[in-house]
Amino acid sequence: MTEKIYGNTPCFLGAVNASDGSGIEESDVIVYGVPWEGAVTWGDYTGCELGPKVMRLSSARYSGYLPELNHIDVFEHLKMGDAGDVEVIPADVVKTMERIKEFSMRIWNSGKFSVALGGDHGITYPIVKGLTESEEFKGKKLGIIHLDAHYDNMPTHNGDMYARSTPFARLYELEGVRNENIIHTGIHGPRNKPESGKYANEAGAQTITINDIRKSKDLLQIADEIYHQASDGADAVYLTICSDVLDYAFNPGGPVDGNGLNTFELLTLIHEFSKKGVVGMDFVEVYPQQDTNDFSSHIASTIVLYVLAGLVENQQKNSEPTN
Repeated sequence: MTEKIYGNTPCFLGAVNASDGSGIEESDVIVYGVPWEGAVTWGDYTGCELGPKVMRLSSARYSGYLPELNHIDVFEHLKMGDAGDVEVIPADVVKTMERIKEFSMRIWNSGKFSVALGGDHGITYPIVKGLTESEEFKGKKLGIIHLDAHYDNMPTHNGDMYARSTPFARLYELEGVRNENIIHTGIHGPRNKPESGKYANEAGAQTITINDIRKSKDLLQIADEIYHQASDGADAVYLTICSDVLDYAFNPGGPVDGNGLNTFELLTLIHEFSKKGVVGMDFVEVYPQQDTNDFSSHIASTIVLYVLAGLVENQQKNSEPTN
């Protein structure tokens, strides 16, 4: 029987329940949820605060075995603990951001690989801030591979500095992040505002559009180029994935953005990034109440497993004796 993290909800992908802290030391990977939706950028409530619960429920159908990746069984190599959810305060954005930072910092200080399930994209800022303020990372610089349809770098949203459309504006300001190593990847579509690209350029961040990826005709080569840009001069690389980097044909439970990546393209890219080395990841902007079959919640399991498969390969490569 899979352990429950709360109520009828299983731990993600059969992980050990580490919500009381007891399973963290024995785990290689710690997953946690951030059930937060702050200021929306259009329309009304989307339901992404339900994402961590429904992604966990959907994950109960999956093992760690990926026959298409040299028959790797991820959980033969890695132990996963589920640390539960950050206790958000729906009426208080600033205090919630602080709670997310403190929660993530405990995970970073444990030295474990971190997987955060959102929640809206505003959660990435406090998670990364927690990393840059952690004991092991002080004085170092972080690169970020940001997979998204949108830049998410507006200065504020109706006065809210921590909305889903603003995390990269805050990350540009963060001392522990090297802006030249922020790679906005897969950017596409007219839901970006004209000033978004200007803000990225002014900050020194780099942009890889959907057309740059498609015109490359070689996913492995462009993955290598993106990773080099993110890692060159940085001490570590973090991976943040918004569901809408996927075309809405592959992401019915996410924002309605066409002309995005397909699942093969996304999975290939993130597996390559992880093989080269990332310290952690998040997956955000899944709206279960808009997705009758929970397709977008289901793909979360495969996304995480592809990253973890890359982590295994990276560890194996680094453990090989050198001549």
